[in-house]
Amino acid sequence: MFETLPLLPNDPILGLSIAYAKDTNPSKVDLGVGVYKNDAGVTPIMAAVAEAEKIRFKQETSKAYTPPAGYPGANEASTKLVFGEGHPAVEANRVRTVQTPGGCGALRVAAELIQRAKPGSNLWVSIPTWANHIPLLGSAGLKLREYPYYDYASHSINFTAMMDTLKQVPRGDLVLLHACCHNPSGADLTRAQWDQVADLCEANGLIPFVDMAYQGFGEGLEEDTYGLRMLSARLPEVIVATSFSKNFGLYRERTAALSFVFADESQANAGLSNLLSVARSIYSMPPAHGAALVDIILHSNELTKVWSDELTTMRERIAGLRVDLVQSLNQLQSQRDFSFIANERGMFSFLGLSVEQVHKLKNDFSIYMTDTSRISVAGLTKEKMDYVSKAIVSVL
Repeated sequence: MFETLPLLPNDPILGLSIAYAKDTNPSKVDLGVGVYKNDAGVTPIMAAVAEAEKIRFKQETSKAYTPPAGYPGANEASTKLVFGEGHPAVEANRVRTVQTPGGCGALRVAAELIQRAKPGSNLWVSIPTWANHIPLLGSAGLKLREYPYYDYASHSINFTAMMDTLKQVPRGDLVLLHACCHNPSGADLTRAQWDQVADLCEANGLIPFVDMAYQGFGEGLEEDTYGLRMLSARLPEVIVATSFSKNFGLYRERTAALSFVFADESQANAGLSNLLSVARSIYSMPPAHGAALVDIILHSNELTKVWSDELTTMRERIAGLRVDLVQSLNQLQSQRDFSFIANERGMFSFLGLSVEQVHKLKNDFSIYMTDTSRISVAGLTKEKMDYVSKAIVSVL
């Protein structure tokens, strides 16, 4: 049977991590993997998470399965974190939230429910979008379409082209939007642009599917939810996938939430029953540990503050690295303006380098990034800033 399977190449990003691990150059720098790192180049366990784990280990008395929807406390807390206090859709009992195995699990469960409700639905994704969106959503049976988003020449959103395309999208189609910290470009919609997107969705009957993997890494925990909260208040149907990998540092715990905003309470109840049926057919019940930590942290005023303060430090560190990188690059050369990097948000930015330049950085300097020259700014450190900047300038 299995002799028919071909040997597939490594995932582009995971392959970079493998090559980086094998590199013996003491000056090597990993700007490929999308995880937060501190000044020591380490992805730390957040202080609030470490404290919550102590509480968890004292309280846990069983390893029995979690409920199919996940931890009720975590679902309630994540709904509040995503939608805020007193959101009209929540108050109207139109929102249903389930726990999923990571943001990938949230995206896939959502795609499977969409496919169950309307087989072969069109889902419009931005050019570019996170690479794993394509297999996660497309292999569920959804038909993927594309709309313009990032202009590589100006290093900004081509909002006119984006809206011109979305105006032609048929009623009932879904549009995948990044809530904040667009992956891979780092270029985010302004509030005024979100308002225009909402106007269009409302007028043309489009269904927003919002992926929020980086809440708190853009402008702030509240600020980063502006678009999805406004859409959920105005529209009858909205889908929100929320990951806790980055903002809680729970990468390996695979902790996330999936929220559906339905047209009314009756549809919400029916929708939840189908959500649980989909989950049962894929993974049955979700893992417990990460969601239990989210539950503990968000139901403790003290731990919530510790977590929020640490998240603010992480966000400000990345923003500071962006400014430092721009200053360093612009001081070393004048042929190209890198100021756009400081104006973007979250972990990622495109440097605007060719594939040949990217490969030269890897081969000559052991600096790793994707062939698109997308870098994870969080992979930089002040110690490596000068080395990385000089290497980039040398290949321009």
